[in-house]
Amino acid sequence: MAKHISNMSQLQKALQLVMKNMVDQLAERVYETLNYYLNDYYTGWKPESYRRTEAFLRSAVKVDAYPDKGGVKACVYIDYDSMDDYVNATGYQVALWANTGLHGGLSVNHKSHVWDDTIDNTINNGSLVELAVKYLRSQGIPVRN
Repeated sequence: MAKHISNMSQLQKALQLVMKNMVDQLAERVYETLNYYLNDYYTGWKPESYRRTEAFLRSAVKVDAYPDKGGVKACVYIDYDSMDDYVNATGYQVALWANTGLHGGLSVNHKSHVWDDTIDNTINNGSLVELAVKYLRSQGIPVRN
Protein backbone atom coordinates (compact mmCIF):
# COMPACT_ATOMS: atom_id res chain seq x y z
CA MET A 1 0.00 0.00 0.00
CA ALA A 2 1.45 3.36 -1.05
CA LYS A 3 1.93 6.01 1.62
CA HIS A 4 1.42 9.70 1.07
CA ILE A 5 4.49 11.58 2.26
CA SER A 6 4.49 15.35 2.27
CA ASN A 7 7.33 16.28 4.63
CA MET A 8 10.64 15.04 6.02
CA SER A 9 9.10 13.90 9.29
CA GLN A 10 6.68 11.61 7.46
CA LEU A 11 9.50 10.33 5.25
CA GLN A 12 11.65 9.57 8.29
CA LYS A 13 8.79 7.73 9.98
CA ALA A 14 8.05 5.70 6.83
CA LEU A 15 11.69 4.67 6.47
CA GLN A 16 12.32 4.04 10.17
CA LEU A 17 10.92 0.49 10.21
CA VAL A 18 12.69 -0.44 6.97
CA MET A 19 15.98 0.88 8.34
CA LYS A 20 15.53 -0.80 11.72
CA ASN A 21 14.90 -4.20 10.12
CA MET A 22 17.82 -3.76 7.72
CA VAL A 23 20.22 -2.70 10.48
CA ASP A 24 19.10 -5.67 12.61
CA GLN A 25 19.98 -8.01 9.72
CA LEU A 26 23.37 -6.35 9.25
CA ALA A 27 24.12 -6.53 12.98
CA GLU A 28 23.12 -10.20 13.01
CA ARG A 29 25.60 -10.91 10.20
CA VAL A 30 28.40 -9.18 12.12
CA TYR A 31 27.41 -11.05 15.30
CA GLU A 32 27.42 -14.43 13.51
CA THR A 33 30.79 -13.66 11.96
CA LEU A 34 32.25 -12.57 15.31
CA ASN A 35 31.05 -15.81 16.89
CA TYR A 36 32.58 -17.77 14.02
CA TYR A 37 35.99 -16.22 14.75
CA LEU A 38 35.57 -16.67 18.51
CA ASN A 39 34.94 -20.36 17.88
CA ASP A 40 37.91 -20.49 15.49
CA TYR A 41 40.06 -18.91 18.19
CA TYR A 42 39.02 -21.58 20.69
CA THR A 43 39.36 -24.56 18.37
CA GLY A 44 42.60 -23.39 16.76
CA TRP A 45 44.82 -23.98 19.77
CA LYS A 46 44.68 -26.03 22.96
CA PRO A 47 46.49 -24.51 25.96
CA GLU A 48 48.76 -26.62 28.15
CA SER A 49 49.84 -23.94 30.59
CA TYR A 50 46.45 -22.61 31.69
CA ARG A 51 42.82 -23.70 32.03
CA ARG A 52 40.26 -21.99 29.81
CA THR A 53 37.23 -20.35 31.38
CA GLU A 54 35.46 -19.87 28.01
CA ALA A 55 34.31 -16.43 29.15
CA PHE A 56 35.82 -14.95 26.01
CA LEU A 57 34.03 -17.53 23.85
CA ARG A 58 30.72 -16.26 25.23
CA SER A 59 31.59 -12.56 25.23
CA ALA A 60 29.97 -11.47 21.94
CA VAL A 61 27.02 -9.12 22.37
CA LYS A 62 24.50 -7.81 19.84
CA VAL A 63 22.23 -4.90 20.70
CA ASP A 64 19.09 -4.75 18.54
CA ALA A 65 18.65 -1.75 16.27
CA TYR A 66 17.13 1.38 17.75
CA PRO A 67 16.41 4.93 16.54
CA ASP A 68 19.38 7.25 16.98
CA LYS A 69 19.82 10.86 15.84
CA GLY A 70 17.45 10.58 12.89
CA GLY A 71 18.80 7.20 11.82
CA VAL A 72 19.09 3.71 13.21
CA LYS A 73 21.94 2.18 15.19
CA ALA A 74 22.85 -1.31 16.38
CA CYS A 75 25.92 -2.48 18.25
CA VAL A 76 27.99 -5.65 18.12
CA TYR A 77 30.91 -5.88 20.50
CA ILE A 78 33.01 -8.02 22.78
CA ASP A 79 31.92 -7.49 26.38
CA TYR A 80 35.32 -7.65 28.00
CA ASP A 81 33.91 -6.31 31.27
CA SER A 82 32.01 -9.61 31.66
CA MET A 83 35.28 -11.53 31.56
CA ASP A 84 36.26 -11.12 35.20
CA ASP A 85 37.53 -14.59 36.06
CA TYR A 86 40.95 -14.48 34.44
CA VAL A 87 44.12 -14.81 36.49
CA ASN A 88 46.75 -12.13 35.84
CA ALA A 89 44.81 -10.62 32.92
CA THR A 90 41.81 -8.40 32.37
CA GLY A 91 39.03 -9.19 29.93
CA TYR A 92 40.27 -6.29 27.83
CA GLN A 93 43.77 -7.82 27.72
CA VAL A 94 42.38 -11.21 26.67
CA ALA A 95 40.37 -9.57 23.86
CA LEU A 96 43.43 -7.59 22.78
CA TRP A 97 45.57 -10.74 22.72
CA ALA A 98 42.94 -12.52 20.63
CA ASN A 99 43.07 -9.75 18.08
CA THR A 100 46.86 -9.91 17.80
CA GLY A 101 47.16 -13.68 17.36
CA LEU A 102 48.11 -14.48 20.95
CA HIS A 103 46.52 -17.10 23.20
CA GLY A 104 46.78 -16.38 26.90
CA GLY A 105 49.48 -13.88 26.00
CA LEU A 106 51.50 -16.62 24.30
CA SER A 107 52.59 -16.55 20.67
CA VAL A 108 51.32 -19.69 18.94
CA ASN A 109 51.05 -21.04 15.40
CA HIS A 110 47.32 -20.33 15.19
CA LYS A 111 47.07 -16.67 14.24
CA SER A 112 43.39 -15.80 14.48
CA HIS A 113 42.66 -12.07 14.83
CA VAL A 114 39.12 -12.24 16.16
CA TRP A 115 37.90 -8.66 15.74
CA ASP A 116 39.98 -7.69 12.68
CA ASP A 117 38.93 -10.89 10.88
CA THR A 118 35.29 -10.10 11.68
CA ILE A 119 35.61 -6.58 10.24
CA ASP A 120 37.49 -7.86 7.17
CA ASN A 121 34.78 -10.44 6.46
CA THR A 122 31.77 -8.18 6.91
CA ILE A 123 32.61 -4.55 6.27
CA ASN A 124 35.90 -4.49 4.38
CA ASN A 125 34.89 -7.17 1.86
CA GLY A 126 31.64 -5.36 1.00
CA SER A 127 29.31 -8.14 2.11
CA LEU A 128 27.35 -5.86 4.47
CA VAL A 129 26.76 -3.38 1.66
CA GLU A 130 25.57 -6.23 -0.58
CA LEU A 131 23.24 -7.44 2.17
CA ALA A 132 21.87 -3.91 2.67
CA VAL A 133 21.25 -3.45 -1.07
CA LYS A 134 19.51 -6.83 -1.26
CA TYR A 135 17.31 -5.95 1.71
CA LEU A 136 16.37 -2.53 0.35
CA ARG A 137 15.48 -4.05 -3.02
CA SER A 138 13.31 -6.64 -1.25
CA GLN A 139 11.41 -3.73 0.27
CA GLY A 140 10.77 -2.16 -3.14
CA ILE A 141 13.44 0.52 -2.78
CA PRO A 142 15.47 0.71 -6.00
CA VAL A 143 19.18 0.76 -5.25
CA ARG A 144 22.17 0.55 -7.58
CA ASN A 145 25.55 -0.68 -6.50
